[in-house]
Amino acid sequence: MLGLPSNLLAFYAFLIKVRKKPTPVDILLLNLTISDLLLLFFLPLKMREAASGMIWDMPLFLCPLTGFGYYSSIYISTLFLTAVSVERYLGVAYPIKYKLHRKPSYATFASIIFWFLACAHCSIVYVVQYSIPNNGTSSNQTKCYETFSQDQLRVLLPVRLELGVVLFFIPSMITLFCYINFVRILLSLPNIQKQRKQRAIGLSLATLANFCICFAPYNISHIVGFIQNESPPWRVQALLLSTFNAALDPVVFYFTSTAFKNTFFDFLAIFFVKLRNVWPCKKLCPRQSDHPFRNSNIERSST
Repeated sequence: MLGLPSNLLAFYAFLIKVRKKPTPVDILLLNLTISDLLLLFFLPLKMREAASGMIWDMPLFLCPLTGFGYYSSIYISTLFLTAVSVERYLGVAYPIKYKLHRKPSYATFASIIFWFLACAHCSIVYVVQYSIPNNGTSSNQTKCYETFSQDQLRVLLPVRLELGVVLFFIPSMITLFCYINFVRILLSLPNIQKQRKQRAIGLSLATLANFCICFAPYNISHIVGFIQNESPPWRVQALLLSTFNAALDPVVFYFTSTAFKNTFFDFLAIFFVKLRNVWPCKKLCPRQSDHPFRNSNIERSST
């Protein structure tokens, strides 16, 4: 309910911006939006699975496809959130040097690498499903990617550990370093507007909340599973938290991109106008001319 409309709005805003005058951060945010939409595309299938008591009663070919798309979106989002943090940090730490080398082609190349890394790692879903026998584990016939044989675990657990370390814990440390220094540098500059400093703090908190709330529990389960030599039973609950990523990313878009913020305010203005036409009222529905969002000082220049 929150993620789909906000990400469709973000996709529209970033697509228009990239087609007109692309910047590296716009390209990164567009890919991050596509990653969120990928998660939302497979989310109804996961909801159906949960509503059925974690019993897979849909066509079998959808099981690995759903897992592949769902897990890939998690790590794609992690990599692009890290890339945005690096872009923000370089912009304030080395403004002149970074501006000279700031090219959209670099962001495009990085995006291709990120998609390849995440999808290649998450293809383990197909490897476990079709290439490794389950040695007669009958529960795999009704559950999707939950119960594994020892042969499957010998391959799966080390890959999960690598996924957690390479695609989450290392990017999270990079993100933490970048945003701590990003905020520290901006707060130390006296000529920076208070509004921009507040946006920097909001961006940092929203991104770190994304890592801590949405992705950390699921990736911690990889480490616990590797140590215990089994797939933790609470992994499903940890995976549930990752769905909040689709609702938190638009907060990152708001604090990062003026294009998205302007589109968001324009959408609200249009919504209030439509609401006024459907339900005429003088006190509760503001006119477009005196709409609070339209009269606020909205920074129209690109960040």
